[in-house]
Amino acid sequence: MASLKDIAAKCKVSVATVSKALNDQSDIGKETKENIRKAAEEMGYFPNSAARMLKTKRSNNIGILFIDKMHSGLAHEYFSSVLENLKAEAEKRGYDITFISQNIGQQKVSYLEHCRYRNYDGVVIASVDYTDPMVVELVSSELPVVTIDHVYNGKTAILSDNVKAVEDLVNYIYQRGHRKIAFIHGEDTSVTRKRLASFYKTCMNLGIKVPEEYVRASYYHDPKTTGKLTRELLECGDPPTCIMFPDDFSFIGGMNVIDEKGLRIPEDISVAGFDGILLSQVLKPKLTTIKQDSESIGREAAGKLIDWIENPKTSLATQVLIQGKLLEGKTVKMITVN
Repeated sequence: MASLKDIAAKCKVSVATVSKALNDQSDIGKETKENIRKAAEEMGYFPNSAARMLKTKRSNNIGILFIDKMHSGLAHEYFSSVLENLKAEAEKRGYDITFISQNIGQQKVSYLEHCRYRNYDGVVIASVDYTDPMVVELVSSELPVVTIDHVYNGKTAILSDNVKAVEDLVNYIYQRGHRKIAFIHGEDTSVTRKRLASFYKTCMNLGIKVPEEYVRASYYHDPKTTGKLTRELLECGDPPTCIMFPDDFSFIGGMNVIDEKGLRIPEDISVAGFDGILLSQVLKPKLTTIKQDSESIGREAAGKLIDWIENPKTSLATQVLIQGKLLEGKTVKMITVN
């Protein structure tokens, strides 16, 4: 790899002049600056990260805290897409991303200690327990933090518009003639609370009474539990005509139980999912679901965090709502309203 000395020799200038040109200092002429930068690019020069950190006080490294309760990791298609797009935007702006853990070699540390050890410039947090004392410590620290799908006081949050998404989905199911709509939701998080509130409010506005037994608590990305709850819904005294699932992957558990009972989708029971992952669109019939804009969520998270890192004095905490899109699919049957 080329050094400043190599570039200086090629351009017949001093090492100090090369350094000033590459750092865009004003006491170097425009033509000289352009020649030096061109030579540096041709020679494949990259600034030493340690030297750059001394100058800018930044490591150009972002920490990602991602803890999936079901331990699906990056096999979770929605979060995998969010993080891939976050990575792409960060790299475009000259930053690397790495995951935060509780380990430095064989030593156990807190999330904040890990961040300080790695000299992260900022942190993106997704899918964690925000009541965990170590998470609270990290979010309350001096580090710039952006959260995904959770609002934390004084921090920027990138949010799927879960309220509007559930409202759109319930309205669509209602327009297809359904009045007995069940909802299997995920674990108790801010996302779940918004979805549940939107479900109840939309049903109330439409004049739909929701029996207590129609609303069941499950986990995200957990087909086994949703399968069990689907069986209970189908076997209750007055079964629903449509079941909403917490996410598309969890729907697989419900689909298997429906098939085991000899029922057909949507002829005998209608269903709807959430997330809009690839799986939902290759199933037969194609699943009716809400597609979350994971690309925009990831890019916005990276962009807002880097803006905060680079311009701390002018940055304000904001909430960015990202709209989803209803994918109609073929799993909600049109029925006649009595």
